[in-house]
Amino acid sequence: MRAFLLTRLVAAGAIVVSCAAGTAAFTPAAIAQTAVADVIVPPAPKPAVPKPTPAKQLFGSKDRPADLKPRAIGFYSRGCLAGGQALPIDGPAWQAMRLSRNRNWGHPNLIKLIERLATDAKREDDWPGLLVGDLTQPRGGPMLSGHASHQIGLDADIWLTPMPDRRLSWAERETTSAVSMLADTLSVDPKVFTTKHVKLIQRAASYPEVERIGVNPAIKLALCRAEGGDKPWLQKIQGWPGHHYHMHIRIKCPENSDGCTGQGPPTHTSCAHAEKWYRDTKAWLEQPKKPKPKTEAKKPSKPKPEVTLTDLPNACEDVLAAASAGSPKNQIEHVLAPARKPVSRAAAVSPTR
Repeated sequence: MRAFLLTRLVAAGAIVVSCAAGTAAFTPAAIAQTAVADVIVPPAPKPAVPKPTPAKQLFGSKDRPADLKPRAIGFYSRGCLAGGQALPIDGPAWQAMRLSRNRNWGHPNLIKLIERLATDAKREDDWPGLLVGDLTQPRGGPMLSGHASHQIGLDADIWLTPMPDRRLSWAERETTSAVSMLADTLSVDPKVFTTKHVKLIQRAASYPEVERIGVNPAIKLALCRAEGGDKPWLQKIQGWPGHHYHMHIRIKCPENSDGCTGQGPPTHTSCAHAEKWYRDTKAWLEQPKKPKPKTEAKKPSKPKPEVTLTDLPNACEDVLAAASAGSPKNQIEHVLAPARKPVSRAAAVSPTR
């Protein structure tokens, strides 16, 4: 406003001076110049920069794999998958769970491993069959929910709940809960976790392509005690928080997967380390807990920035842009209701209740 008044005063002064000098100050040209001086043009606003779409939305929207040569790209928690292959939702010794997530995809090496583990465990170890949880999305990448890893098609969650002796319906695969193997924080439940579980995990670790297997620390401890101490296969077993109802299998980078970054041999996997975890955790649990002092509510921390396509390897752009291969995501009509077992004659003639 002050600048506006000053402009008007300067312009008015110029007119008065011009009149005093006897010039033609009130000509149309002079008036037009004065009007122009009165106009204040605000600066143009800066155009808003659109935020990039989170990578999880880009990859989560793809329901079929990229029609490219199979290739694991990047690291387990920061990458994508080209040429993904679907694990059949039903096999002779496995059934895939949580079909609505469309996460029964992986690198062909992972799919072969799961099928081999399922059939070997059933034939050699009398394991009823595998219930297979999440592998990855059709093109890998960050997921809309859940895992930080499972992005390059080399991770698999295998439930420790044995497969039932029948085909599960779609609804059952969505709602059936996996059974926890724990009795408490420090130990497994011997009624649930048996020698068959030990054999299953040992068989999974025996395959050379398996780099590591994550299980709950209490399960790792139970494996060590069941084996009487360190064994070569136990070096692949790591104690991970959670993981009390499934084992997380991670395989090595396949050959001819340029740009795949491996993790290397697992560390801190000795049975002595497992026993130390037990002692330290037990001591912490037995400590009297002091009441927390009342404090002012903390301001919520800023959320972590979303992972975008630019945060992933450059080849992931090609994976997203590639044409789709294979059939669409699993549909509910592809899973039939379980066949009913024939009732006995006695049951057939008994009155219903």
